Amino acid sequence: MPALARVVAPLAGVIVAVALFAATRGLDDVARGEQLGPGFWPRLVLIGLGLASAAKLVENLRRAAPNDHAVARAGAAGLGGVRRGTLLLAIATIVLYVALTPWLGFPLVTVGFVAAFMMLAGARSPVAIGVAAVLGTVGLLYVFVKLVYLPLPKGDGVFETMTLALYRGLGIF
Repeated sequence: MPALARVVAPLAGVIVAVALFAATRGLDDVARGEQLGPGFWPRLVLIGLGLASAAKLVENLRRAAPNDHAVARAGAAGLGGVRRGTLLLAIATIVLYVALTPWLGFPLVTVGFVAAFMMLAGARSPVAIGVAAVLGTVGLLYVFVKLVYLPLPKGDGVFETMTLALYRGLGIF
């Protein structure tokens, strides 16, 4: 890949992140008191995008131009490490997560999603999968509901009741 092509995308990422960060200035006009305003989460994501793009830019600038033999080997390898069946299951899991969250609620669907993705990624210990799924979901609930004040889908009917009971039990509500 030519040197210019290795630099353009990460540089564009940095420029877009900085421009959009500047555009979030007015988002906190509606913030109340000590609460985080609506600009907090977009700014956090934009900082992450900017830092990741800058790191990739530095990495690409420091990398020496590959020789022709290395390019030929990389081209021959292609996507050999990707199993299409696993990739399709991962995509289906994401689509299912998005489709089920409004009905079953964020906590229940997220526990299942994290567990399913860990299994697809090769995790085999049921205890580790269960602990990571539950603790990861609880962590996300605290960050999004308690810290960022983001209203997450609670589910319908009995699932809404379960979600609200969980929020109360965790001290989120």
